[in-house]
Amino acid sequence: MTAAKKPPPLYKITGPNGEPINGGSGLWHLPTKGKPGKWMSKLDRVKACSSGYHLVTAIGIVDWLPHAPQTGVLWLAEGRGASDGDGSKTAFAQARLVKKIGILDEVSMRLAAADIAERVLPLFLKHRPNDDRPAEAIQAARDFAHGRIDDAARAAASAAAWAGAGGARAAARAASVAACDAARAAARAASAAACDAARAAASDASAAACDAAWAARAAACDAAGGARDAACDAARAANAKAIIRQARARM
Repeated sequence: MTAAKKPPPLYKITGPNGEPINGGSGLWHLPTKGKPGKWMSKLDRVKACSSGYHLVTAIGIVDWLPHAPQTGVLWLAEGRGASDGDGSKTAFAQARLVKKIGILDEVSMRLAAADIAERVLPLFLKHRPNDDRPAEAIQAARDFAHGRIDDAARAAASAAAWAGAGGARAAARAASVAACDAARAAARAASAAACDAARAAASDASAAACDAAWAARAAACDAAGGARDAACDAARAANAKAIIRQARARM
C-alpha cells in the first residue's frame, strides 16, 4: 500500500500583534509558551480570496512579497474544516497559528532577494566571465541590508549595475539550447521572485542581475517548451526556502 502523500506546510503572515496585513479584520491568537494559538472562530462561508482564514504554501510567501505593505511575521499555521483552494492559497473554516518562523522585514527581504538573484550568476558568468558588476551589485545589496554602506554607495553600485544591463541581456540571450537546463532553473530562480522581492525591499542594487535573469528566462522558455514547468516550480520552491531562511535569521 502506498503511503498517503504528506501535505505541504502552510503559513500565515500577520502584523507583529497578529493583525491581518493583506485584508481581513480582528486579531489572530498568537502561540504562547511553546503551544499553538487558539483556533479561530468557525466560519460558515468559505471562499478563497473572499471569505475564510487564508493560509499559503511556501511558494505563496514568494507571491506575497511584492505586495507586502509592511513588516510581517511569518507563522507556521494549520487549517481545518471546510476549505477552498486557489493556487498557493487556501481558505479554511478554521485556522490557527502553530509557531513563529521569523520576521519578513526590509532587511530579511533584501537579503533573500540577494540570495535569489545570486543563483543566476553562474549562467551570466558563463557568457561574461570578466564582468563582475552583477556580483558587486548583489554584494552591495547585502552590505546595505547589514548597514555596512550608505545610500550613496548603494546608488553608485546600482548605477554601475544598470550600466551593464544591456550586455547582461545580450549574454543571457546567448544561452540557447546548450544552456537550456541551466537557464531554465537558474534564470527562473532569479527572475520574477528575485526582481519583485528586490524591488519590494527597495534593493535596487541587484537590478542588473534581475534584468539578466528575465532575459535568460525568456531564452530558456523558448528553448525548453513545456518541460520548463517542473523546473520553474522547483525554482520557486527554492526561492521560498531562501526567504524562510532569512526570515528565521531575523528572529
